[in-house]
Amino acid sequence: QVLSEMMSLAGGGDPRKLRARGPAERRADVRGFCPLGGFQRSLYLSARGNVANIFRGSNEEGYKAYHADKYDEDKNPNGIINFGTSENKLCFDLMSKRLTQTDMNLMEPLLLQYPDWKGHMFLREEVARFLTYYCKAPAPLKAENVIVLNGCGSLFSALATVLCDPGEAVLIATPFYGDITQSVFLYGNVKLVYAYLDSKVTGTSTRPFQLTVEKLEKALQDARAEGIAVRALILLNPQNPLGDIYSLSELRDYLEFAKRHELHVIVDEIYMLSVFDESATFHSVLGMDRLPDPQRTHVMWGISKDFAVSGIRFGTLYTENQDVANAVASLCYFHGVCGPVQHKVAQLLRDRDWINQVYLRANHARLKAAHTYVTDELKTLGVPFLNRNAGFFVWIDFRKYLRTGTFEEEMLLWRRFLDNKVLLSCGKAFECSEPGWFRIIFADKTHRLQLGMQRIRKVLEEREQEILAEEKEQPCQSDQDGKADSTDEVIFVSRHQEPTCASSSNLGDLIGLLQQQMRSSDWLQKNTAEQFA
Repeated sequence: QVLSEMMSLAGGGDPRKLRARGPAERRADVRGFCPLGGFQRSLYLSARGNVANIFRGSNEEGYKAYHADKYDEDKNPNGIINFGTSENKLCFDLMSKRLTQTDMNLMEPLLLQYPDWKGHMFLREEVARFLTYYCKAPAPLKAENVIVLNGCGSLFSALATVLCDPGEAVLIATPFYGDITQSVFLYGNVKLVYAYLDSKVTGTSTRPFQLTVEKLEKALQDARAEGIAVRALILLNPQNPLGDIYSLSELRDYLEFAKRHELHVIVDEIYMLSVFDESATFHSVLGMDRLPDPQRTHVMWGISKDFAVSGIRFGTLYTENQDVANAVASLCYFHGVCGPVQHKVAQLLRDRDWINQVYLRANHARLKAAHTYVTDELKTLGVPFLNRNAGFFVWIDFRKYLRTGTFEEEMLLWRRFLDNKVLLSCGKAFECSEPGWFRIIFADKTHRLQLGMQRIRKVLEEREQEILAEEKEQPCQSDQDGKADSTDEVIFVSRHQEPTCASSSNLGDLIGLLQQQMRSSDWLQKNTAEQFA
């Protein structure tokens, strides 16, 4: 009851109602962050403070567990391996070397004084040149349209605050990077309206979890029918957690949709340089010949992903709307980037030769090798996954390991992975509408990938045996809704395609024996991701 009152005061809703409503009824709710069990209201905090205090989900729980028990090859070999946090851990050697070169070590009065809150002009000019080049802008981008903040999370928070009033909403397709919910809600008290995507493929020209204008239209109209004012649309490109890269025609359709409804569009392109296969082509909104509504189009990017430095908090916004730029800049007082870091980032971004000839070549090769290793392991296990070539993640279908196909069972599987010392992200953390999807981060060193996949394999094999034992006691039923579509978009291995009856256990045992023999050989030791790179 206390939590319900707090949520009402803070602009949310009754969390008990949020849990009870189905996907068609919950499009504009803030969900999945309030653990009711054991909650005690703090007398020292306001209603908003209490909401902020409990604003967490499985991501936060797993993140805390990881930091309390980090894997270390020498000091803590039984610790938790983190396949849940989207970080690139493959390029420390390159980045540490570049960031400690002499040109980075400048200290002068300008860097130790208060800057323009939009960022030092020398950095904004460098960002404009950088985005012009890598986004393939048809004309030089302008430094006056650049704003610098301490990360894209701060940018989401600032944009939500200046574009929406409290209680209003932003439209986003699910599954999506779940921390956006926290970014837009905690300061701005802004909700998210969900356009739910699913894994079903309806034709040769469609793909799993495909975003369409029709789905956006439906979510928008449903929200308006409930009296919710939607002010903006968020696009993630490349998409996290799916790894999708939108085509130019798709981007144009989404932007035209937003223009028709006078919605701002916030485009997050933070993985734009992490497309690691030449067969995939990234198209930036800033590279389009014409924006349908340039005054309502706002693009963000940062260095944490593409340059493997998530510990350096730097994000940038490009917008032609000076009203929006000035409003966001007023919040930069709280989210500024310190002068010495601004200098280092400017030096990094202007070193085009090193970026193109050294860093991107090595980074893409390492990402591709690590991705190949993890996806090959998934194929060996017979686990379906979305086959994409951008970002640090693979979207995996573990639905066959859920006996009842519920989010409660998904959470039990997530905890089971964590108990076996490997942290993944479950689909509920991304507001996925289908229980059983997980995200795994593959941008890690070979020895951690090997050990982490061994721990995942152990959990899945144990769960598989449990399901087989349960099926011997109950009639074998094949649930068509619980399977991935077998298309070029989803790598689907025939083994485990559907629940197997007891009569097929001998074949399963034989396949399992062959897999075990493969894993017990020294092939993995002789063929590491680094050697492939």
